[in-house]
Amino acid sequence: MHRAWFVVAVTFVTIIGAAAFRSVPGLLIDPLHDEFDWSRGTIGAAVSVNLALYGLTAPFAAALMDRFGIRRVVAVALTVIALGSGLTVWMTAAWQLMLCWGLLVGLGSGSMALAFAATVTNRWFTERRGLVSGILTAASASGQLIFLPLLSWIIERHDWRPAAVTVALAALAVVPFVWLLLHDHPADVGQKPYGAVEFVPKPAPVPGAARRALTVLFSAARTGPFWLLAGTFAICGASTNGLIQTHFIPAAHDHHMPVTAAASLLAVIGVFDVVGTIASGWFTDRFEPRRLLAVYYALRGVSLMFLPILLAPSVHPPMIFFIVFYGLDWVATVPPTLALCREQYGEDSAIVFGWVLASHQIGAALVAFLGGVARDTFGSYDVVWYASGGLCAAAALMALVIRRRAGSVAAAA
Repeated sequence: MHRAWFVVAVTFVTIIGAAAFRSVPGLLIDPLHDEFDWSRGTIGAAVSVNLALYGLTAPFAAALMDRFGIRRVVAVALTVIALGSGLTVWMTAAWQLMLCWGLLVGLGSGSMALAFAATVTNRWFTERRGLVSGILTAASASGQLIFLPLLSWIIERHDWRPAAVTVALAALAVVPFVWLLLHDHPADVGQKPYGAVEFVPKPAPVPGAARRALTVLFSAARTGPFWLLAGTFAICGASTNGLIQTHFIPAAHDHHMPVTAAASLLAVIGVFDVVGTIASGWFTDRFEPRRLLAVYYALRGVSLMFLPILLAPSVHPPMIFFIVFYGLDWVATVPPTLALCREQYGEDSAIVFGWVLASHQIGAALVAFLGGVARDTFGSYDVVWYASGGLCAAAALMALVIRRRAGSVAAAA
């Protein structure tokens, strides 16, 4: 077996360990509201800072990996996540939530974002890139599957503080695997990238990580496909991380569904997300990415329109159907978006994807905040579900108008 698949396995485990923090925000809203009497808008603002930094850090992290290597950047990021999560157990004011969960965990998680997966895929593979990007994207969903039921049980039986400590320990537990087993480049072990015909020497470290990230941004921003990809991915973030991951549990609780039941439904989304994302990677290797994106966004928008009438005190078959359907589509958008970035921007695609991911997280941050404000204002989340469904329809149309490069069209033919 090619060494690249072992690197994928280590990266998969690393992302799973770091995914613990992604399971917590929706679980914390009600406990923090009850203990500190903070409004849901205030808590949502801290979550939005976390989500925004998760995205804005990604392109700089991709450039730092080119400068210092994947292993060092990821090990430091996991340590920062553990520090931020662990410090929350002593907080007494909302600004401390902003600092620990918003700033520290946001910066650390941004360095563990999908730009990390894109860098590993680009360095270690010339074939099967769609499949590999699907597998690594699914790792985040697998982490959600593992940690959501556990963390919800801990919060219900004990308190939210032991859950925060669990997140910190999970991040720290992965650091030794990263430091010992994650190699930066195939040349480090004397191998070619998977599928490559010739040996590829390891490139020299690229100085000026921040300058390079900004230079790539200014160059990409002069092209139309960048803005279409950024716009569609912003809507992707708004309708997943910002909406369902942050507000589904409190919305279900508003309809008197037990928190553990709602958390279990989110975990089931994680199960089917693994299937959907890996399948999407396989499809991306074989079909036109633009059309895949259009189908994914259209189906997601339709499903969100039905959610307000499905929420109830108990779990019933139509809700299970929604969970399965939505889970298959959760981040199925990532492999075709990555493929379009590679098609349009070549060697700079990992950094460009980092900026596209930043738009994803800005969209998520806005809805995480505005969803809490809407709940405080209207007393329900219904308007948020309908608005997100409409945005997904717009994203489907945007995906179809992305122009393909002439060389890629000829290759596909």
